[in-house]
Amino acid sequence: MNIPFLNKPKVKEEDVNPKLTSGLVSVQDVIAPPAIEVDFNNIKIGQTYFRSMFIAGYPRFVSANWLAPLINFNHSLDISMFIYPVESKEILNDLKRKIAEMEATIESDIKRGKVIDPSVQVALDDALALQEQLAKGAEKFFQFGLYITIMSESLDELDQVTKEVNSTLGALLIISKPATLQMEDGFKTTLPTCLDKLMITRNMDTTSLATTFPFTSSELTANEGVMYGINEHNDSLIIFDRFTLENANEVVLGKSGSGKSFLVKLEALRSLMFGTDVIIIDPEEEYKNLCNSVGGDYVSFGFSSNTYINPFELSGAAEGESTENELQIKIGFTLARLLKIMVETKSAEEDAVIHNALEMTYRQKGITYDNSTHKNEPPLLEDLYKVLIGMENPMAQNIALRLEKFVKGSFGQIFNRKSTVNLKNPFTVFSFRDLEDQMRSLAIFVIVDYIWAQIRRNMKKRILIVDEAWYLMKNQNSAEFLWSFAKRARKYYLGLTTITQDVEDFMATDLGKTIVTNSSIQMLMKQSPASIDHLAGVFYLSEGEKSFLLSTNVGEGLFFAGSSHVAMRVVSSPDEYKLITTKPQEVQEQKESQETPTVEDLLKTVTTQLNTNQ
Repeated sequence: MNIPFLNKPKVKEEDVNPKLTSGLVSVQDVIAPPAIEVDFNNIKIGQTYFRSMFIAGYPRFVSANWLAPLINFNHSLDISMFIYPVESKEILNDLKRKIAEMEATIESDIKRGKVIDPSVQVALDDALALQEQLAKGAEKFFQFGLYITIMSESLDELDQVTKEVNSTLGALLIISKPATLQMEDGFKTTLPTCLDKLMITRNMDTTSLATTFPFTSSELTANEGVMYGINEHNDSLIIFDRFTLENANEVVLGKSGSGKSFLVKLEALRSLMFGTDVIIIDPEEEYKNLCNSVGGDYVSFGFSSNTYINPFELSGAAEGESTENELQIKIGFTLARLLKIMVETKSAEEDAVIHNALEMTYRQKGITYDNSTHKNEPPLLEDLYKVLIGMENPMAQNIALRLEKFVKGSFGQIFNRKSTVNLKNPFTVFSFRDLEDQMRSLAIFVIVDYIWAQIRRNMKKRILIVDEAWYLMKNQNSAEFLWSFAKRARKYYLGLTTITQDVEDFMATDLGKTIVTNSSIQMLMKQSPASIDHLAGVFYLSEGEKSFLLSTNVGEGLFFAGSSHVAMRVVSSPDEYKLITTKPQEVQEQKESQETPTVEDLLKTVTTQLNTNQ
């Protein structure tokens, strides 16, 4: 279709009147500064002063991220790096000539009886090592140029910042010099135009060049998972699914008041919203408010409690599993360790007596190593006591005497009863605050064993949180039990979270170190000077990371996930904060005002935040 009035005739450039175009303004005219004043040691563009510098000297040895102090400098800097590949053949020829010269110099000094110059010997060793790597193809050679432009609103400030930059670089054994009489070229070099107007370079091999890479912060933002906090390196979100790693185990280490419980509560709450069951072992009733708010089951153990766990109970999950026998594991591993703690066995003979007595106790209830019998009613601790009494062995009588207080005494109210609890609620908390210290390790042992039996009976995505785990580490048998639990958790779709504030005691044992190192996620909160060296040895912390953990604020720490680790800051919504805060004054204020939010309020808040972020 031809529409004549829409057709515009083409205008030739020579036909345009120069008088008409002379007053037009180009894009360059719009964006260009009003004036550029070039001096011998700075330039002025508009009202801003600029000073360009080049790096003239580098340290002999460098480590990864050695330019971090410059990259993170607390003043605006323009930094440009230029990398030029060089043919290895040319470098090898030059190295061969240099090596020959240095060898001749050393040989001449020896013949004259002079002391060999150490700098020449060091340079020769470096050249020989580099020659070998280049010949093998393990290294390549490059020319590297590093330039910096400082900007400021005044000359005095420019001079001050220049001194600070020189001081920072000097601490790194880097020699910097101003691009005197070449300020314009230096400024153009640091512009994002990829033009090197100065061409002041230094030879570097591949390994040395790699250490100059400026972007060293890790990203832990996944498409799925819960939000743990904010990456303090780059302010990105740390969103992670612990079940995507080789195991879902997690360990949280930090001194009292560092924010450990706050972090774990936040993770538990957010995991619950994504359909993960949460089981918590709570020694100080810190999780009661959270449990009640989400409609969970709060199970309290004590002398006046009506909730009990029978340590002899079998899960019944081993039926059909040829690789495991429930009774064999219960007798040979769980109960053997539990009774070692109770009666403090000291010989292999006593262990053998207990093992035989346990088999007889189960046999009296019709339970054998046949899996089909494991659903029969399990025995109680008093049944074992009666079997030991009935044995003619004096050693068995002695063991029964030591066991008596857990059967007939006040402790029998806790360990000699049928189980009255279950794990049907997606959020279950076990508490034993009212128990004495000597009973707490036993209570944790029995609770964890019961939880394990229930997990084997019905496998689903779960998180088990063991707060103040150092109670279990006090005893070798309970420590071995926790270690075994952590090792087998992955098989049953379980993630074990271990929390402790007594880092030094926890890490003092090989089992404690093994639990920590075999957890795919580790969170290090604020540490005491006494424990920082233990952690540094296990996690290979740098001096900067050690200083960070000693001076960090509440809710901050290092987040290790697999091979990545970042500095993290825990953040929560106002409603989440009300649910999980452990500050005594805030908890008391909530009790008085009854302002604790419901889980419905929290879900609305989280949904709103997610929609806003999207």
